Amino acid sequence: MFVKWIVLALAVLMYALIVIFPDKKSWSALGAAVLMIFFRSLGTTDTVFSLLKEAGTELINWDVLMIFVGSLVIAELFIYSRVPAVIADSLVMRSPNVGIAMVLILIMTGIISAFVENVATVLVMAPIALALCSKLKMNPLYFMVGLAVMANLQGTATLVGDPPSMIFADYANYGFNDFFIYQGRPSIFFAVQAGMIVGALFFYWIFARDGGKKVEIEKTTALSMVPTWLLILMITGLAAASFIYGGISLASGLIVIILALAGIIWYRWVQKESAARVWKLVKGLDWDTAFFLVGIFVVVGAVSSVGLLEDFAAFLSRIIGANVILGFVLIVAVSTLISGFVDNVPYIIVMLPVAATLARELSLNSELYMFGLLIGSCMGGNLTPFGASANVVSVGILRRQNVKLNFIQWLKIGLPFTVLTTTVSAIFIWFVWA
Repeated sequence: MFVKWIVLALAVLMYALIVIFPDKKSWSALGAAVLMIFFRSLGTTDTVFSLLKEAGTELINWDVLMIFVGSLVIAELFIYSRVPAVIADSLVMRSPNVGIAMVLILIMTGIISAFVENVATVLVMAPIALALCSKLKMNPLYFMVGLAVMANLQGTATLVGDPPSMIFADYANYGFNDFFIYQGRPSIFFAVQAGMIVGALFFYWIFARDGGKKVEIEKTTALSMVPTWLLILMITGLAAASFIYGGISLASGLIVIILALAGIIWYRWVQKESAARVWKLVKGLDWDTAFFLVGIFVVVGAVSSVGLLEDFAAFLSRIIGANVILGFVLIVAVSTLISGFVDNVPYIIVMLPVAATLARELSLNSELYMFGLLIGSCMGGNLTPFGASANVVSVGILRRQNVKLNFIQWLKIGLPFTVLTTTVSAIFIWFVWA
């Protein structure tokens, strides 16, 4: 009992530090992980060394980490290739008016973000959005917020879109293909697309006043198609590994990391970029989130081992009782609200087994509550300017353009967008999986 309370106190402290010092989240998670290993050794016959070995071999999912880091490399090279800018330019030139062009760019941003890290997607699309707004002499505020929220929205749709999706896939033993069709039913990808449609209509309503204009832009030239083929090979490879092995496997991680290494070799020796540029690319990857995931895997493993997750599931079960709809609405609503203010990675790791347990106790498909948890915890990040990393980046880009965006201004866009997209996605999940 003493160790259980210590573990709970450390988990709460870690969460508080993540909220107060979001830039130091990896240090908070790793520090909590080390302390939990130490205190767990006091309550068992295991030594610190044996618990460290257990953390490295059983708690930390290296397959997920390989997919995460490898996909970051491929995303950076995809941006370097300028192919996304070429596609965006083509959309603008072929659109009958600028309102439709802007919505199509937002949709394209979302589609890219389903396979490329959200922040990277916003960074590559931001110059296009800013250039278009400059030519139209319009405030880029709505467009930049749109890029962030659409990237966050679609990051939920596939296994490689966002860390929470990777964590969900690991827990539920989902492969790449299972995000599209699972047990013969439309899976999370299509729930997100339902939300995307209403999100696109929301932004078209915002941009409708510019609907009659048309703008000509200078077409971008792509540097190379190699990163695009690497991205296609990554998607194909993950789909094949999912079909053969099921879930996230060692093969999945190796496919992504090998393609990433091939991309770095191409960048250095074919493109003849300097060793300094290669180091800058590797150093600039989101290592903070990678180390954060390592710490979180250990922390949640410790929380689970002392029975805290079962306790929390029992507490929620008493509140929900036999009311299935109340349970679903509660999971979606609370997840959305919490993720608007705190990091969704530790939250979803903790809550996945809780949601699955609640569903089993009510004799439901566990997907009903787990999908509700996933969309709530991912889409909720759109609620506030600090709810997701892509939001913070968009606000920073606007600041450099001397455009101020405060909390209330973000809320005017983020709140209705989040409510609309989350509600529609949740309704889709309810009718398919209830």
